[in-house]
Amino acid sequence: MRKTLLTLIAAAVPALMSPGSMAASLDQLKQFLTETRTARASFSQVVTTKSGRPGQSASGTMLISRPGKFRWEYIKPYNQLIVGDGARLWSYDKDLNQVVVKPMGDSLGASPAALLAGDNALERNFTLKNDGADGELEWLEALPKTQEAGFQRVRIGFKGGLPQAMEVQDNFGQLTQLRFEKFERNPSLGADLFRFVPPKGADVVGE
Repeated sequence: MRKTLLTLIAAAVPALMSPGSMAASLDQLKQFLTETRTARASFSQVVTTKSGRPGQSASGTMLISRPGKFRWEYIKPYNQLIVGDGARLWSYDKDLNQVVVKPMGDSLGASPAALLAGDNALERNFTLKNDGADGELEWLEALPKTQEAGFQRVRIGFKGGLPQAMEVQDNFGQLTQLRFEKFERNPSLGADLFRFVPPKGADVVGE
């Protein structure tokens, strides 16, 4: 399966911190968690290797239903769907006609997805700190408290109380940068969007 946001996703060089931006990014995260039950956005993704060589770019859509449910779909240049239904994590690669499924359990709590789709108790799984301003964005850094998280850190860039960018650095030095567009707070999303049924004939791994 291809490496994606929910498996290995990487982070960028932190911006300089200032007292004003320190309060701003934490406040915007708290505002997002307090006011957001569902969310919808499109995204673009660029992966950079440890040596700094640009990797493959991708784009798609993201849906969130807090707490604990999300739908992450890659549309270009390949088709891959990742669905967290609150109990299990499904990853479907259309080209390979393969589905990988595993229990979500506590894994969501220490994953990058938890910063947007999880509950409000982020301090239980992450050390949070403000990471300064860069252009129009106020950045927040989240360091996982468990070594089993699969990544070193996550940064989220906020503007107007909404996440506009995410950067995650994996344990192998790989960097994935995401930009969100058309971010909607609390759209009406059907429950069926967060359920997954393996297509007929697909190879299901993990059940």
